[in-house]
Amino acid sequence: MSDELWRWSAERTARSIREKEVSAAEVVAASLARLEATNEVTNAFGEVADDALAAAKGADAATTRGDAVGPLHGVPTAFKLNTPVAGRPTPDGVAAYLDNIAAETAPALTRLLDAGAIPVGRTNCPPFSTRWTTESEHFGITRNPWDPAVTPGGSSGGAAVAVATGVVALAHGNDIAGSIRYPSASCGVVGIRPTVGRVPLWHSPPGWGVPLAVQQFGVEGPLARTVADLRLGLSVMEGPDPRDPMAVPVRHLAPGPEDRPVCVAMVTDPGDHPLAGRGRRETDDAVRTAGAWLADAGYEVEEVELPALGEAATLWWRLVLTEFRVGGLVAEVHRVGDAGIRRFYDLMYAVVEEAVGEVSFADYVAAYQRRALVRRQVAEFMARYPILLLPASGEPPFPLGGDLESVERARELMTHQWPNTAVPVLGIPGLGLGVTPTEGAPLGVQLVGRAFEEEWLFQAGEVIQQRSALTVPIDPRRP
Repeated sequence: MSDELWRWSAERTARSIREKEVSAAEVVAASLARLEATNEVTNAFGEVADDALAAAKGADAATTRGDAVGPLHGVPTAFKLNTPVAGRPTPDGVAAYLDNIAAETAPALTRLLDAGAIPVGRTNCPPFSTRWTTESEHFGITRNPWDPAVTPGGSSGGAAVAVATGVVALAHGNDIAGSIRYPSASCGVVGIRPTVGRVPLWHSPPGWGVPLAVQQFGVEGPLARTVADLRLGLSVMEGPDPRDPMAVPVRHLAPGPEDRPVCVAMVTDPGDHPLAGRGRRETDDAVRTAGAWLADAGYEVEEVELPALGEAATLWWRLVLTEFRVGGLVAEVHRVGDAGIRRFYDLMYAVVEEAVGEVSFADYVAAYQRRALVRRQVAEFMARYPILLLPASGEPPFPLGGDLESVERARELMTHQWPNTAVPVLGIPGLGLGVTPTEGAPLGVQLVGRAFEEEWLFQAGEVIQQRSALTVPIDPRRP
């Protein structure tokens, strides 16, 4: 395989720049050239940085002077278009928001910049970041590089594609219902949804607070091609920030000799719940393949049913969609959203109303109380099984536009996405990654861990990556 700079890992790139084996300017130029070569096919980026080369030259000057530099010094990175960058618009996939200029840069992005990362562009997301595909009328369709006819995942679809095609080794994403984990698995890369509170988050217009659903379920996290780079990215992004009172100092918890063998609960059946259910044979097979690899590496793997996951997934819909309506997001979607996102919201609400009925304020409060009990049930279960192995979704990456077909199709898709909605309700970390190649897009899985035990997931993820036949970066297939 050729050794172009854009193929290098973030770790190798940062080390080589520090040791003056290569310049940041060379690396960033290679990243920009790869962006230009691939973006006409993938449409992963909605914005290309016009100051990246200047920033790289500044990084090289710092290296020449012998300045202390951060762990990502000179490494090309991508930021997501729904997250504020000072002086730039934050459109969140919505054309009407192109004049929303950010007053400050979000805490997680500030940490990446302080570590020396150089953003080469900002990646696409669907309108309001609430589809499992990355399609919008204004910013266009972001295409899965393995199969341009199917979703790359959403809402961090652009980020996953940017990593998979070699534009960057490390990208920023966020996740409230699978938006890091699902694109990572669908594009054959890796992405971590950290424990709530591990990475500082502040998504709010000036003078407003962060919506409750975002506080409780939303996280910022990295996507990468290797678990080692994912570990590096999280180490940079984590930690307290005064702008996010919920962000906490982190203790690094890793399995020790006394924890061996690590028990893994393999779950393909979330129980019988209105918005969670069994998936398709091929996605179950991907889970069992990953489970066999873990067992071969010495993990103790057992296939179990865990109905609390199905209940958690159903609670997500009760809680989040109620808040979207009461908080005004639904009205805003219909005011400024494009036809696709309006259709998606209409279908979602039709499915939820049919499945769980109208949610009153009393129902909403009761659902939050129930959430506490479900979290306890899962935590008690994970005292024995510190890792859960789940599908990335109950179905392979679906055809573009497939989430807009009908109420029946929307219900099937929402039910299959139970692994993506259950984990945020629990507040625990999840690692999405591709596992098995197909003729089209990869099939993937999720590894779910106990709070602040991301390292357990990284170690298990490395086992799976080492055995998988998936290889990235790749050249994108044209439609």
